Amino acid sequence: QVQLVESGGGLVQAGDSLRLSCAASGRTSSTVAMGWFRQAPGKEREFVAAISWSTGSTAYIDSVKGRFTITRDNAKTTVYLQMNSLKPEDTATYYCAASRRTYGTNWYDYDYWGQGTQVTVSS
Repeated sequence: QVQLVESGGGLVQAGDSLRLSCAASGRTSSTVAMGWFRQAPGKEREFVAAISWSTGSTAYIDSVKGRFTITRDNAKTTVYLQMNSLKPEDTATYYCAASRRTYGTNWYDYDYWGQGTQVTVSS
């Protein structure tokens, strides 16, 4: 099992920055990739960013490219999501996820999930 705990969310104004952290524990050696997803009220959970543990390759949804950056530490313990130039439409609960199987952009690619951290961006 892998446990994931997100932190770093909060209430900010449009244009501000936040850095989310995801602390991973347990059998992290069994995972191959980490991802960030988000879900706004009344909307489906959507992919935001992913990173491969081994290669460091990254993927982003188009709406955050150039504004968000996903990084990881080499010990497979922490993944970060640096969010710059935040917009009101970025408001959502952000979830960290870990995959044992693939470096993917779909929620079903991931096996473990955190509880989420709220990000609210005011205009």
